[in-house]
Amino acid sequence: MKVVLLGPGADVTELTKIHASAFSEPWGAAALSDLLGAPGTFAGQLEGGFILVRAAAGEAEILTIAVRSEQRRHGAGTTLVRFAAEHARKMGAATLFLEVAVGNQAARGLYGGLGFTEVGRRRAYYALGQGKFEDALILRSNLPLSGLGNRPASG
Repeated sequence: MKVVLLGPGADVTELTKIHASAFSEPWGAAALSDLLGAPGTFAGQLEGGFILVRAAAGEAEILTIAVRSEQRRHGAGTTLVRFAAEHARKMGAATLFLEVAVGNQAARGLYGGLGFTEVGRRRAYYALGQGKFEDALILRSNLPLSGLGNRPASG
């Protein structure tokens, strides 16, 4: 799977469609374009998926990752995270952070397999509707990622 690097001014039409297929409250074209135009922000896109990352001050954060349902379980997520980690490292990042819903077992398995560990929790971060909320876990990995991940030291 080949990942294409996207930056400021990129056409986000396909990213918008992918995000809409993956999330119940997707980000629109204006939001994605604005984010891509921000300093240190980049995206990686492959067929049916993309990842959006911001790097600054030696750290990077995955802002969103979206993969169409028919592309899931075929390595797209792993490829995108590895691409983002490598590009962020080239930009000077030593660590990579992300947030994931506590109940998203598939994503938690992906990130755990890449060496991410829990370093915090945001209570009631995701709105589920009808007054219900779900916590977000804050995960972190050192860069570069390795075959078994590059887990941060405890403490």
